[in-house]
Amino acid sequence: MTSRIFNVEDARRIAKRRLPKIFFDYIDGGSSGEETLRANREDFGRWRLEQRVLAGFQPADLSTRYLGQRHALPFMLGPVGFLGLFAGKGEILAARAAHRAGTGFCLSNFSIASLADLKADGAAGQPQFQLYVLKDRGLAEEFVQAAETAGVETLHLTVDTAITGIRERDARNGFRAVTRIGPRLGFGLALRPAWCLDLARAGRPGVGAVRGRAEFGNGILEQASTLSRLIDPALSWADVEWLRERWKGRLSIKGILHADDAARAKAAGADAIVVSNHGGRQLDTAPSTISVLPEIVDAADGMEVLIDGGFRRGTDIVKALGLGASGVLLGRAYAFGAAAGGEAGVSAVIETLAAEIGVTLGLMGLSSIDELKSRGRSALRTAPG
Repeated sequence: MTSRIFNVEDARRIAKRRLPKIFFDYIDGGSSGEETLRANREDFGRWRLEQRVLAGFQPADLSTRYLGQRHALPFMLGPVGFLGLFAGKGEILAARAAHRAGTGFCLSNFSIASLADLKADGAAGQPQFQLYVLKDRGLAEEFVQAAETAGVETLHLTVDTAITGIRERDARNGFRAVTRIGPRLGFGLALRPAWCLDLARAGRPGVGAVRGRAEFGNGILEQASTLSRLIDPALSWADVEWLRERWKGRLSIKGILHADDAARAKAAGADAIVVSNHGGRQLDTAPSTISVLPEIVDAADGMEVLIDGGFRRGTDIVKALGLGASGVLLGRAYAFGAAAGGEAGVSAVIETLAAEIGVTLGLMGLSSIDELKSRGRSALRTAPG
C-alpha cells in the first residue's frame, strides 16, 4: 500500500478508503463552513520561492535546531488526538517512525497510548506531550506528573480549545456525542473489515491518559465525550503562570494566532509558541497560520516560534522556515499516513516531504536548512495580485 504514496494527498485518498467515515471525517474536517481549513492550504500561495542557479548542487543538509535539540528534519509529528483509532497502536507506530527519521513526536492528551506505553517501547524514542487543562486541576497535575515520570522535556500547553468549535462533520457522525456503538455506527464500522481487524489486534481502545478511571466510562467513545466536557473554558493566563511555576522543563504555548498573545506568552515565561488555529477546527474564518506567521515572529522577539496548519508539501515547510519559523509540526499529513499504512505509511509521508524539501532547497541554490533560515524572508517574494 505504501508503494502508492508519492505525496500526502495519496495517503489521504488511501486513508479515506480504509477508515470508517466517522474517523476519516474527524481527521479531515474543520469547523462550521471550513473556511479556515481551506485558508490554511490556500494561503501558502501568497508567497513564491526565489530560484537561484549555478550554486554547485550538493545534497542538502535538512537538519536544524528547534525545541532545544538538533533534529535531522525541520518538521516533527505534532499531537493528533485518537491516532490509535486510525491504525492499531497508531501513536506507538508514529513515534517509532519519527524516532527512526531523527525527528520529534508529540503525544496528544487524547491519545489511545499513554506516555508509559511509549516509554516502554524501546523504538519509540522520547516523546513530547500535549496538555489540555481540565476543570479538575488535580487531574491536570497528574498529567504533568506523568510527563515528568516519562522524562518528557517539552510540554505543549494547548490554549485554543477551551471552547470547542462547531465541527459539523463530527456532529453529523455523532463523534464525541455517542457513547456506545449502535446499529448505525456498527454498520459503518463493518464496512471497513481491514480496519476492524487491525484495531481488534491492538486490543480494546481507550484514552490512555485516563486508563483505569471508571468515572470516565468504559469505552473510547464514552471516555472521549467525558474528557472533552471537562476541558476548562475558563483557562486564562493565570493558568499559564501556574504551569510555568509547576513545570521545570521546556514550555510551549500551542494555539497562538495573534502577535499580542505571542508577546504575552513570552512575558509569561514560555520557551516557545506554536502558531496554530487547531487545523481550522476552532474559530472559523480566523486567519491561516502562514498568513500571520511573520508578524508573530516579529512580536515573539527572539522566542522560538513553531507552526502547524495545512502543511502538505515540502515547499510549504520551506516557506514557513523562510518566514521565520524554527520548525513545523505536522498533523493531518502523518495521520493520513498512519491510516493508510501504519508505521510504513507514516514513514512514507516523512520520506516524501523530506525529498521534496531537499529538491526545493537545491533549486533555490541552498545547501541546508540553516542557510535557508539565515537568508530568511529574502528567500521568498509575495505572489502577484
